[in-house]
Amino acid sequence: MPSGRVLGLDLGTRRIGVAVSAGTIATPHSVLERSRDRATDHAAIAALVDEVGAERVVVGLPLSLDGKMGPAATAAAEEAAALGDVLAVPVETYDERLTTVTADRSLSSLGLKGQARRRVVDKVAAAVILQAWLDRTSS
Repeated sequence: MPSGRVLGLDLGTRRIGVAVSAGTIATPHSVLERSRDRATDHAAIAALVDEVGAERVVVGLPLSLDGKMGPAATAAAEEAAALGDVLAVPVETYDERLTTVTADRSLSSLGLKGQARRRVVDKVAAAVILQAWLDRTSS
C-alpha cells in the first residue's frame, strides 16, 4: 500500500496531465502546457512535486494494445528516466493503455463537449493512470 502523496503524469506532446493522490484516491490536479524545452517542463514538474509534497511520481507508459513498446512508449520511458535524474523522488512507469479513451468517455458522459473536454482530459487521464497504479499497489 503506497503511503504519502504520489504524483501521476500523462505525458503528451503538447500537454502534461497531472494527478495527485494522498492515500488511495487519485484526483485530477492540473495540466501543464509543454514548453519547447524539456528542462523547463521538468523544472515545472519538480516544482509540482515540491508543492504537493509528492514522495513518488508515476508516469503513464502508452504501450500498444498488444503490450509492445512503440514510439510513444519509448519516448515516455526515456522522459521518465530523464525525470528520474532530475527529481529527488522515485519515478516509475505504469501501463496506461486506453486511459485517455476512458477519461474522454467519462467526460463525455458528464456532458462535457469539445474545448471544455480537451481542457481537462489530460489531467483526468493522469488520474485514471494513477488510480490504476494505486489499485495495483494496494492489492
